[in-house]
Amino acid sequence: MSLSICIYSYSSCSTCRKALSWLSENDIQYDLIDIVQNPPSKDILRKAIENLGNRKLLFNTSGLSYRKLGATVIKSMSDEEVLDALSSDGKLIKRPFLVAGNGKKFLTGFKLDLWEQFFRV
Repeated sequence: MSLSICIYSYSSCSTCRKALSWLSENDIQYDLIDIVQNPPSKDILRKAIENLGNRKLLFNTSGLSYRKLGATVIKSMSDEEVLDALSSDGKLIKRPFLVAGNGKKFLTGFKLDLWEQFFRV
């Protein structure tokens, strides 16, 4: 597969480590970005919401940042407020956050069957 792959990851995240290991085992090249130091831009996040069809899929609902804000507050946010929150706090974003094809395809989290289907492994 010749898609350009960018992975937003957090080094302390075991799910991220599993995903990176899987990519390496399958000889899939990727660029790695620390999601906490360099969260995705609003533009990338906007495209991800459009592609995934549901902004909730971008949230790390089990994370501390999400719990601090609260599900009720997040549900009441406008799309622009959601983009502001996600782009300013990488820990709010479900990870790993994969961007492929120059921002045309996205995956959040690491579910083996979805990744195998995505990469046709």
